Amino acid sequence: MKDAPVTVVVMAFFIFWVVSWLPIATLSAMLLNWQPNKPLQPEQKLPLLASLYLLAPLILWGINWLTNTSFADYGFVVNVAILGSLLLGFVLGVLSLAIVFIGEFALGWCSWQKSNVKLVAPNLLPILSIALLVGLIEELVFRGFVFTQLEQDYPIWVAAAISSLIFALLHLVWEQRETIPQLPGLWLMGIVLVLARFADRGNLGIAWGLHAGWIWAIATIDTTELITYTGKVSEWFTGKNKKPLAGVAGIICVLLAGGVFWLYLISY
Repeated sequence: MKDAPVTVVVMAFFIFWVVSWLPIATLSAMLLNWQPNKPLQPEQKLPLLASLYLLAPLILWGINWLTNTSFADYGFVVNVAILGSLLLGFVLGVLSLAIVFIGEFALGWCSWQKSNVKLVAPNLLPILSIALLVGLIEELVFRGFVFTQLEQDYPIWVAAAISSLIFALLHLVWEQRETIPQLPGLWLMGIVLVLARFADRGNLGIAWGLHAGWIWAIATIDTTELITYTGKVSEWFTGKNKKPLAGVAGIICVLLAGGVFWLYLISY
């Protein structure tokens, strides 16, 4: 596989990933009493998601062995510097989302549920742990492995566009109805995360932090119901099905972060 076309290497990774996960997913579904004709509940989805994501580094390790590469080639280097980049990206992700919601409050599009603030503390660490895990694995796979592979045969922006498209489309695996309106936002998010890798000199620290920050903030808001929408404007502005990336507000959030990286790159 060392000299195989990059598209073959990428396809092989996803095939091995899914095939390896299917027995685990089947057993988990049986233990969780999931019925195919019913949607997955959050308590059922989490174990399936965790098992899928924890397999990814193992499959990547196998690909690395076959292609004589390493995680460092994908931008993931374990050192003190990555912690600083992680924190920087996380703060930027939370801040960009906060700016958008402050604007929505000012326009009367949503309201703050003060009585639910007490729910944040008990959910803080569990949601943060999930956000960091999901952010790390998705960045390692899409902005790390997939983008790095595609970059060998395609111009950088073509590689960025294709890897972001794969990133967006694979979100359809879980919830098709809610994900379809988010596809443009997810694709743009992928592009911005590629910019974050460029801004971090090819490393994944900032992209990981940014991704985790967005996941943590949105999941915390959803879980604790900190915000309710007033219905003064179409949900296409605030986010279809209460998903920010499926609306103008979420796109603005992503563009704010992208603008920061773009200004940094053109001035560097």
